[in-house]
Amino acid sequence: MAKRNIPEVNAGSMADIAFLLLIFFLVTTTIEQDNGVTRKLPRWEETPPPNPPVIKKKNIFTVVVNKDDRMLVEDELMELKDLRQAAIDFIDNGGGKNDKGESCDYCKGARSASSSDHPSKAIIALQNERETKYETYVAIQNELGAAYTFLRDREAERLYGAGNTYTRMNTIYKDPKVKDAAMKDKLKERLDKLKNMYPQIISEAEPK
Repeated sequence: MAKRNIPEVNAGSMADIAFLLLIFFLVTTTIEQDNGVTRKLPRWEETPPPNPPVIKKKNIFTVVVNKDDRMLVEDELMELKDLRQAAIDFIDNGGGKNDKGESCDYCKGARSASSSDHPSKAIIALQNERETKYETYVAIQNELGAAYTFLRDREAERLYGAGNTYTRMNTIYKDPKVKDAAMKDKLKERLDKLKNMYPQIISEAEPK
């Protein structure tokens, strides 16, 4: 009986096809990015400072979030939409006195004796529970960050003219397409000044 010849399948081009498909999916696939919070961690020190500074209670703005995503601000229930303005009022209060070197001549707050003395002394203390939703945590961080941005924008326009906001200057400064070194040096000087006027001081306690 004659032996039957089995036709062979030419698989020489399969590798090329697989490579083309791989390139196609790499080009067309969109990768979702999670929203995050940008923070610069403090430098680690083996030993704590010998004389930690004494912080007045009125210079601390407490924000506590429970497992049900309900927020207590200064021991009172508050909605997320009201947090930004409450933080602005606290940071910009300027209740310090001249004889203590804590006066703030650019603050536009109520200058209440029961609230923060100076933006450089105003501390926002944030604490959440482990069951707090990540979306809630990020939303609160965004509102607190927006409070500082608002104050820096306001002062930037007062010092450098309408339209010259902190946000706009920061965007230009970080733009890699801008190659003017002299302009970037000038922007950095202005940005640093605004940051010193309203330093972002957010203290986060260990989740409960």
